[in-house]
Amino acid sequence: MVMNSQTYRGRFAPSPTGPLHFGSLIAAVASYCQAKSNNGEWLLRIEDIDRPREVPRASDDIIRHLELFGFNWDGPVTYQKNRIEHYQAAFDQLIQQQRLYPCACSRKDIAKLNPFGIYPGTCRNGIPISEKSNLSWRIRTESNAVEFLDRIQGQVNCRLDLEVGDFVIKRSDGLFSYQLAVAVDDALQEISEVVRGYDLLDSTPRQIFLQQQLDYTSPEYAHHPIAVNSNGIKLSKQTFAKAIHEKEFGLAIYQALEFLGQTPPAELQFESVELIWTWAIRHWHLNDIPHYESIEVQN
Repeated sequence: MVMNSQTYRGRFAPSPTGPLHFGSLIAAVASYCQAKSNNGEWLLRIEDIDRPREVPRASDDIIRHLELFGFNWDGPVTYQKNRIEHYQAAFDQLIQQQRLYPCACSRKDIAKLNPFGIYPGTCRNGIPISEKSNLSWRIRTESNAVEFLDRIQGQVNCRLDLEVGDFVIKRSDGLFSYQLAVAVDDALQEISEVVRGYDLLDSTPRQIFLQQQLDYTSPEYAHHPIAVNSNGIKLSKQTFAKAIHEKEFGLAIYQALEFLGQTPPAELQFESVELIWTWAIRHWHLNDIPHYESIEVQN
């Protein structure tokens, strides 16, 4: 299904925690082809809200590699570290709506009460005076389900109160949460569709819930399979996924297209990056992406 070319806007939003690897490339290729095949815009956002996890110069390295891969994004690169006032405004709005409350619980505290990490609502009705320091802020979830139709994975229903619990909006170290930052950015950047990996599917109900509380329009979502190694572990910077060698850029794009079910002809892998992109965008079909959670690859 081709969307309205006047309204389509997609994005790629890597975190600067290490070099670009094949798992990241899959998400970039999928979101880029989906945007460009709809004659839409594709934005690049560096999600550096979690400053302690940021690797020095990783942002510049990711951008340089995306340029060498032949990606062309629309408008300037956006950095979350420069958008704190937007997150603060959303936080203030939720405070005014009495949706948030302070919490003194640590992850260890929650794990003791619930081995699945579901917040049990310990601080919902107040916290002891002696514990009113280094507080996080949580949003009150509701008993009704968050529902959406994922364009790859199908219907998704989530009872946040039972499956997640009240979740953190502002951390005890003063940083705004990933969930709040992404919900705000996608709305303010008028993202019409988010194409990303299956590992972020469980974040989507939280982001939609925040969009609803903030009176934002939610984008559509499509979560493709993630690449895993022979042990079933996701390729990531944390699992030491290999950076892509510059001489293999064309082959890597070809392999990402194969991973995404696009069946490029064998001879395409030997063509220039420009010709590979021309073929990829012209022949892109979102419906051909496998409806799996993950696919094993050689790393």
